[in-house]
Amino acid sequence: MDLARGHGLSTQAVRNYEEAGILPAAARTPNGYRAYTPLHAGALRAFLALVPGHGHPVAASIMRAVNEGSVDEALRLVDGSHAQLLDDRRTLGAVESALGDLESATAATAAASPAAGPPGPRATFIGPLAAQLGIRPATLRKWERAGVLRPRRDPRTGYRIYGEADVLDARMAHQLRRGGHPLERIGPLLRQVREAGGPAPLEAALRDWRGRLTARARAMLTGAAELEAYLRLRG
Repeated sequence: MDLARGHGLSTQAVRNYEEAGILPAAARTPNGYRAYTPLHAGALRAFLALVPGHGHPVAASIMRAVNEGSVDEALRLVDGSHAQLLDDRRTLGAVESALGDLESATAATAAASPAAGPPGPRATFIGPLAAQLGIRPATLRKWERAGVLRPRRDPRTGYRIYGEADVLDARMAHQLRRGGHPLERIGPLLRQVREAGGPAPLEAALRDWRGRLTARARAMLTGAAELEAYLRLRG
């Protein structure tokens, strides 16, 4: 089948696309063969161009809507993908901003730490830590409930004990909160930094994320051009 070969697809794949409504229904020859036309080729080009930017399910829904004559619904789906992309960009921007503030907080914390002293963990309790940060103990408890802090408990008294890593997290969280970052985003960010081994590896992941968003945006442009071409073919 020329339509399948021209796009590196199997004949069955093209039939499946037709049955799924991605391609318009094909007329049949007297001997029962499907007769695909330039309209079907345009539909296939549009669908394959839409997939990288919108994903297979949404691209299929867009094509079904067009083939059913519901162009407004197809465009609504396209708008939805663009809105999701914009939301992803905003999320990335917020994470990048928080990471920048986190690096500043790390530097400030390191500068505030004693340059020398006895080895071993420096632990503290909730009152002294709150006093160091200039906040209320209730704020530290709130951060703990949000998953930002994870102090251990004294097995005898049940008091919270903040080790060196907990104090560092509390100071960084305090800096991020002062920078206006939502509490629900601080905990995941600190966990990602811990798991990555520091801010630097996380920066590489964010660069990769930005690259994927850029590729997705450009794929949407390509998909939009092919979709418009298909709409013109349909008249």
